[in-house]
Amino acid sequence: MARSSGANGRFEGWPITGWGIVAVVLMIALIFTWMGWNERSLHIVIRSTAQTSFFLFFLAFTASSLCRLRPSPTTRWILRNRRYLGVAFAGSHLLHLGALIALGVAFPEPFRSETTALTLVGGGLAYFFVFAMALTSSDRAQARLGRRRWRGLHLVGSWVIWFIFAQSYLLRASMDLAYLPFAVAVIAVVGLRVAPRLRLRSRAAGVSNTGASQP
Repeated sequence: MARSSGANGRFEGWPITGWGIVAVVLMIALIFTWMGWNERSLHIVIRSTAQTSFFLFFLAFTASSLCRLRPSPTTRWILRNRRYLGVAFAGSHLLHLGALIALGVAFPEPFRSETTALTLVGGGLAYFFVFAMALTSSDRAQARLGRRRWRGLHLVGSWVIWFIFAQSYLLRASMDLAYLPFAVAVIAVVGLRVAPRLRLRSRAAGVSNTGASQP
């Protein structure tokens, strides 16, 4: 069931998705209002929407790990609302796609000549998973797919999307230090996903060793 901000003042559920997308739209509107419609402003919109998309994806993809590593009201809120953050990510990335298409139509060169077949295939695969995951982000869709297939789709899709962000930000960081924070964050995703499992194994090994040392 969708949740919303209740009497306790907490901001929950689908309003997170709606306001997240509205915030990205307002950001785009401000860029065009300030800079006008031109090739540079489109490039800034593309870069900015990629960054808002990555931020939302980071929260949704690491939600359970953040909560297990650092339980707090904030991380519990992220975990409760990761579905809505994920759909907000899909909305932000749809706007990113719209900006890419606008650039290709309005200012085709050098955009088209620099776009390779590998970029199109990789980007197309990422968007396939973005929309497939967004369209199945409901209890009804999960029930129809079955938990195992639903989980497989979202797990594989998340790692494919992570890979696209990783190759993009790591490559850019090697040429422009302004992208270094995003490169660090994209690597941190792996650490955050792996750390809870390592901690669990370490605890299990500790319990096993303690038990073995008992007389």
